Amino acid sequence: MLSFAVLVPVNWTAGETLEHIEDLTFSNIDRLSISNVPSGSQRFWAHVMMAYVFTFWTFYILYKEYKTISTMRLHFLASENRRPDQFTVLVKNVPPDPDESVDEHVEHFFRVNHPDHYLSHQVVYNANKLAELVEKKKSFRNWLTYYQTKYERNPVKKPKIKTGFWGLWGKSVDAIDYYMTEIEKLGKEEAEEREKVITDPKAIVPAAFVSFKSRWGAAVCSQTQQSRNSTNWLTEWAPEPRDVYWDNLSIPYIQLAVRRLLMAVALFFLTFFFMIPIGFVQAFASIDGIKKVLPFLKSLIEMDVVKSFVQGFLPGIVLKIFLILLPMILMTMSKIEGFTSLSSLDRRSASKYHLFVIVNVFFGSIITGAAFQQLQRFLDQSPTEIPKTIGVTLPMKATFFITFIMVDGWAGIAAEILRLVPLVMFHIKNTFLVKTEHDREQAMDPGSLNFSVSEPRLQLYFLLGLVYSVVTPILLPFIIVFFAFAFMVFRHQIINVYDQKYESGASFWPDVNRRILIGLGISQLLLIGLLSTKDTAKSTPLLIVLIVLTIWFHKLCKGRFESVFVKFPLEDAVVKDTVERTTEPNFNLKEYLRDAYLHPVLKMVEFEVPKEIDEENNPLVATKRTTQRSSKTVSNGTAEDGL
Repeated sequence: MLSFAVLVPVNWTAGETLEHIEDLTFSNIDRLSISNVPSGSQRFWAHVMMAYVFTFWTFYILYKEYKTISTMRLHFLASENRRPDQFTVLVKNVPPDPDESVDEHVEHFFRVNHPDHYLSHQVVYNANKLAELVEKKKSFRNWLTYYQTKYERNPVKKPKIKTGFWGLWGKSVDAIDYYMTEIEKLGKEEAEEREKVITDPKAIVPAAFVSFKSRWGAAVCSQTQQSRNSTNWLTEWAPEPRDVYWDNLSIPYIQLAVRRLLMAVALFFLTFFFMIPIGFVQAFASIDGIKKVLPFLKSLIEMDVVKSFVQGFLPGIVLKIFLILLPMILMTMSKIEGFTSLSSLDRRSASKYHLFVIVNVFFGSIITGAAFQQLQRFLDQSPTEIPKTIGVTLPMKATFFITFIMVDGWAGIAAEILRLVPLVMFHIKNTFLVKTEHDREQAMDPGSLNFSVSEPRLQLYFLLGLVYSVVTPILLPFIIVFFAFAFMVFRHQIINVYDQKYESGASFWPDVNRRILIGLGISQLLLIGLLSTKDTAKSTPLLIVLIVLTIWFHKLCKGRFESVFVKFPLEDAVVKDTVERTTEPNFNLKEYLRDAYLHPVLKMVEFEVPKEIDEENNPLVATKRTTQRSSKTVSNGTAEDGL
């Protein structure tokens, strides 16, 4: 409302500045933008004033939202029902010990250093091969159920199967007998692998989930340094059991640093080389652009149908195709970096995707779009005129972004509520993959909200709104419509459709807040660059003040609120523990946590969890040598069965 009330009249009544620039491609929308204001005009002070208004409004809304969400998070943690992760800490980089196994070393360390609060622990097993066997056996059981059902419906003819690749060739055998034989064979392999996991010390990785008698004990352990060597005994809050990404628990500290360095380099090259297709796409952002780059297509694009399609949908559609495979690539890179929970993988992938969106979709669309649209002008004019042309072209890209908002934003929200892709995928799975009712239930799984893709996409629209609120206000209604529909649709989907994989307790909000401030800073920098081409050097110091204020506000929010999202207040932990001890004095916490952090595949094969040594029977902390000797007594019992 402020943009339309103040800036649209200022821009529209500034005269006919654009007509005086030779060979410049522009539309009527550009008359409402800052481009229509002549260089050196006093009207630019209205834009500077509105930049201050939008900046302080953004500060107010973000601070208010940060305060509200932090309060809601603390209330959620205080009122939440008992969960295993509230009492458990993930310990990584357990150092090797020549006298003790990993299991014994973990128990000894925490009995010594947390004698009053340590309860139990669960070492992490490398059960990847066992998981493959279990999954393969599960698939064969599904096929056996399918062929048995098929034979019961038509007992006259026994089903046959070819033993070659994908059942396309090879020897033809009885399908039921074949799968029964294979399942029996896999059962023996599974038993052997399970025994290997139980007995082989190398199957235990240097990591463990350590549980405490109280939330207070877990909070103290997770938020303090455990050893002089800061690379050993690394502790952090354990993810909830369904949030654990088991494959990355055993990566050493140094290897983690190397992996993340390599992925940072890979992300740089991925981002850089994607500029090439983005630049090619922007060549087709308008009819005039195609005429200048590909003049031999002039007769074809003059046709009404082709012209409408090219102008309205082609740029957004082609750009969307380029971005389809990107989230999968970024998620793979995050897994290589070694994050240990699904939520942290989502957060990291969202950071990568946000960077990619800023560099390629936003800056790539502005810079390369300007280069293609004004190619002839760049070749004919002197180099000193190029910054001025780019400055004029920045607000003119609003036309492309309006189209992008309609194609990617509006259509994307419509696709979200219709869920056409999941519907088609269900029918494909139902036709070719579903063999049992269990398979059909899995095929109907609605999935969860893909935070690593959805949040950076929303951030792009925040960025567009912040940048063009001062430059081209006509773009704002399109963004408002997008956010209105997105709010209604995603609210409905989260409540009624999605089955969330984990509960984060709003821990993603600091990232969201920071990215909005990054968008605000980018909008201020671009406004400085734009006004520098308009002979308004006096406004630059005032806009630099806004950038300084934005950095100060980020530090203010970080210091004031961020600790709530990464730490658990000891005061709240004590209150929660006291209430539970009063209301449930006989609750068996050790039994509750007994197999909470056992590898899922070991639960599936009925893995026997070792029983912990009761602290009541061992009140004194043993030395290493005593622990080693006493473990031999147990070795013929539960130790060999599970430890």
